Formats: sequence, structure tokens, C-alpha cells
Amino acid sequence: MRAATVPIQRPRDARLLTVDRYGRIDEHPRTAFADLLRPGDCVIANDAATLPASLHGVHERSGNVIEVRLAGRTSLAGGDAMNRFSAIVFGTGDFHTLTEERAAPPDLHRGDRLRFGADGATIVRLLGHPRFVELHFDGDAAQVWRTLASHGKPVQYAHLADPLALWDVWTPIAAQPVAFEPPSAGFVLDWSTLDALHARGVPFATLTHAAGLSSTGDATLDQRLPLDEPYRIPVATAALVETTRARGGRVVAIGTTVVRALEHAAAIDGAVHPGDGTATQRIGPHTRLRAVDVIVSGTHEPDSSHYALLRAFADASTLARVTATLEAHRYRTHEFGDSMWVERSTDAVREEEHVYDERQGSWVAVPCDLS
Repeated sequence: MRAATVPIQRPRDARLLTVDRYGRIDEHPRTAFADLLRPGDCVIANDAATLPASLHGVHERSGNVIEVRLAGRTSLAGGDAMNRFSAIVFGTGDFHTLTEERAAPPDLHRGDRLRFGADGATIVRLLGHPRFVELHFDGDAAQVWRTLASHGKPVQYAHLADPLALWDVWTPIAAQPVAFEPPSAGFVLDWSTLDALHARGVPFATLTHAAGLSSTGDATLDQRLPLDEPYRIPVATAALVETTRARGGRVVAIGTTVVRALEHAAAIDGAVHPGDGTATQRIGPHTRLRAVDVIVSGTHEPDSSHYALLRAFADASTLARVTATLEAHRYRTHEFGDSMWVERSTDAVREEEHVYDERQGSWVAVPCDLS
């Protein structure tokens, strides 16, 4: 595999590797996505727009230059909820340096002030790691928006040489700006694709999920990914999923964030419930999928949290063959890369799920209610 280094959302030569429920692998141009769908299926995508979540500023107590990458929120609500974010803090440098090689920030303490031009934020607490903090931004929600607009840029990594513009990371269906990195599986979509779905009798709906960071630069902190992520499922979207399942169609999720939201919403009794929630679970080989039949995603390295989620859809040997195919045919990785379609192979009973225990500093298995 090779990194996609140019921020083109829908390159003409984009490819789509498919894995059916029997583990058979095939290759298609990504423009053939709609052809894989049949009447009775539905497609669900994340309509979150991406925030300019990388802010360069100064740690006032030390005078050191820092970068803050916003990483999470407790809810999608506006008002007072706009003031508080979890964040990863780096020292000097920018995206041109590999994330894992970035300088550490100065020692961070509760009450420290971070300054972004004339605006600022206060560290409320450390979140179990020296560079992972909760921030409270000054002012009301309008001032926070002004701070992000004035000083924020899209979170970016070293595989891209040039700075990203905000429109580079917004999908064609982007709506509420709540994501910290783009829900980039949605780059497979454009308006002609949606027209093709309609022509095939395949309904399309959205939810909103605050997609989080894909890397923190620290191996210990990366083990906590994905972080808790708030979501909102409209009534019409929940109803469409349930109708599709009742008639034997496939629920096709565009991206890992859609899988996390739908499966969390269905965890109690198997039905996708509308409304606001927070996806706290880690999806993997022990997860019994209750709502999603197919995931459309980017291509991911085997050590990533996104790849781990694929284990809920296909076994390790199938994914090993997938990785070999991706490498042999030099598929492009990262947000502007090629795509995959992975259909759920079995409906294995989930005996446990994994949640992050901050006291232990690790993911732990807890029994699931399988009723």
C-alpha cells in the first residue's frame, strides 16, 4: 500500500476492493459502488462537517509554542457544550513532522492557560496522560466559533505535503461541523452517486457522528482509540434501518463512524433507537453486529483502530488476504485513498465488548446483554 498524498476526494482512478459474505475478494473502479447495491438495501452516511481542529498557540506559564488538536466533546449540543473539548497537546512543530516524532508539550497542569492570538482556553484537568487534557475555551459559543475560525486549521499528517484547506476535508453531504477529522469514507459519495442509488431503488439517509482523531503520536494513548464519540440519529434514519432489516435488505454503512453509531444505538435490544448518544464501545472480533451488514471504508493498516473494527465483519485470515491484495496492487491508504466494501461474513454471537477503563489505563472486556 502507499499513502495518498494529494487531497483529491474522488480521483478518477480510485479503486474499490470488495469482500463478500463468503470471503471472496474482487476489485472494481470506485465509480461502480452503486452497482453493488440492490433494491431493498439502504445506505447510511455520516453528514458531519470537519472542524478546523488544529490550533497553534502558546502555553502561557512556560512561554512555549504548542499545537492543540481538539479530540472530542461530550455531546453535539451547542451553547455551553461548545466551550469544552478534550484535546491532544504537542510541542513545537507542525504536520510536516511525523506525529509520533513530534516534540512533547511543556509540563501541563490543571489551570494552565493556553493562548491563541487574543483568545484562550484553560486546562480543566488531565485525562490520564501528560498530553491529553480537557479544555475550557473563553467566552460564549459564538466566541469559540470565532477562535476556531481565526486560528484553527484541519488536523493533518505528514503524508500530505501541502496544507489542507477546510473544503478539502468536507464531504459533499457535510452539514453540522462536529467532526475532528473528516468522515472520509464519505468521499466515495457525490451527487451523481446519490442519483444512481435513487435510480436503483436504494434509499439513502444520514446521521451525525463526531469523528475523532486517528492518531495521537503516542503509542499508549493510541491504545485508547477510538475515544468516546457523540452522535445523533434522526427518527427517519432509524426507521429506514429497521424497515430495511425487516424486509431482508442490507444496511450499508459509509465509514466506521456510522458503524459505531448504529451499533451503539442498537446495543440495548437490537433495534436502532433515534436520538443523541455517545459511542463508547470498541468494535472488533467479539462484537455481534446487530444493525450493519456492509461497511464501506478506506484502506487501513493492520495496526489501526479502523482495521480492528473490520474484524467484526470478516475473520483474520480473510483480512490477511485483503491486506496482501491491497499491498500487491498498491492501493492508496489514508483519507484520500482508495476504498473497501466488506460484507459481514457471519453473525457470530458477541459474548463481550470492550470499554476503556481510565483507572486501569486500558481497554477491558465486559459481558454483553445478548437478549
